[in-house]
Amino acid sequence: MIVMQGIRKEYRMGENTVAALDGVDIHIKPHEFVSIIGPSGSCKSTLMNIIGCLDVADEGTYLLDGQRIGDYTEDELAIIRNRKIGFVFQQFNLLPKLTAQENVELPLIYQGMSARKRHERSEEVLERVGLLERMEHRPSELSGGQQQRVAIARALAGHPSLILADEPTGNLDSRTGAEVMALFHELHQAGNTIVLITHDAGIAAQTPRAIHIHDGRVLEPADRNEVII
Repeated sequence: MIVMQGIRKEYRMGENTVAALDGVDIHIKPHEFVSIIGPSGSCKSTLMNIIGCLDVADEGTYLLDGQRIGDYTEDELAIIRNRKIGFVFQQFNLLPKLTAQENVELPLIYQGMSARKRHERSEEVLERVGLLERMEHRPSELSGGQQQRVAIARALAGHPSLILADEPTGNLDSRTGAEVMALFHELHQAGNTIVLITHDAGIAAQTPRAIHIHDGRVLEPADRNEVII
């Protein structure tokens, strides 16, 4: 699913060059549920952006489903993002004037899916996250947990190979966060590949495998399967 070897990302800061990622190696198999954990400043967001094809590495190799990501143009990366990756963000990123169903249908519009099939698929995934009865509600009419469930439904809508979740419980209270994590576990049991970015050791401990990142370096061997906090 994900193979990263020698990934390096640098940024210019004035006259200095700073290595945000310094020789990162990561292997994630299909159907795994993996957390990437690190404190603020560990460059886990940089790593997430590269995994999600929102950015590209300066050095190294990244294979997603066997595709060498560094060989693609920005337009081709946009297609890969739309078809292969379902994103879940801390801030939900729902459009406030659209209903839950309309928010879920957005990525399907970009895929060129017909209106009838979009409606059918959006209802299917909203039912899967337990929100079919709220599909006509706008984000302001939903709780934080319900908004995150809509975001998860949107991520699932296009049948992605990978669900990439960035601090998905960060804006939720502990009980609602636990409900969202339970939903991720259900999705994992159904066969979805999930990569969850977090700074919270308690959240990372709930995933079958955790990859630790600190100062741009991964602290876990690529083939390790236990969580270390």
